Amino acid sequence: MPTLDLLLSRRSISPVMLTDPGPTDAEIDTMIQAALRAPDHGNLRPWSFAIIRGDARRELGEVFANALKARDPTWTEPLLERERGRPLRSPLVIACGARVRPDHKIAEIEQLMAAGAATMNLLNAAHALGFGAMWVTGANAYDQTVADALGFPAPDRLVGFVYVGTPPAVLRPVERPATSDHSSEWTQPVRAFGDAA
Repeated sequence: MPTLDLLLSRRSISPVMLTDPGPTDAEIDTMIQAALRAPDHGNLRPWSFAIIRGDARRELGEVFANALKARDPTWTEPLLERERGRPLRSPLVIACGARVRPDHKIAEIEQLMAAGAATMNLLNAAHALGFGAMWVTGANAYDQTVADALGFPAPDRLVGFVYVGTPPAVLRPVERPATSDHSSEWTQPVRAFGDAA
């Protein structure tokens, strides 16, 4: 498939729809290689990836459940079971993070954006290899105990989890927004509210 068609056909596929087989070791390596091609101001290479598959997904589920217990005193057993089951929804979970250097001249936001760009490259590579994937954030992505357990101690940050697996053979069409809803041609400074005409 031509590269542009590949980019225009990429879509997120819910982890509950992803099944075995997941990517092979070689395919995972290719996905990571694509991620490492992301833009990176200052050549800091801030991105880092934790590959979670097999029984390690159950361990991650326990991390999620324990994190829920710690942050929400209203937890219930059904909620804990839901957290335990999250990583089991797809054959592969990749925790994507940024190795942040807060005192570096390159602003922290740029380091995080580099990790985000790498994560997008990872998603595109998964799609190019024929897999479905989805970038998931939520409470676990912002919980420091989860980040610590995955090897991202502060000031490092998780930017999310990419769930990867084989997509269903048939997917419902996705309605795409019009480009005009998200872009405009700039010709002069925008006048702030209250500025004199």
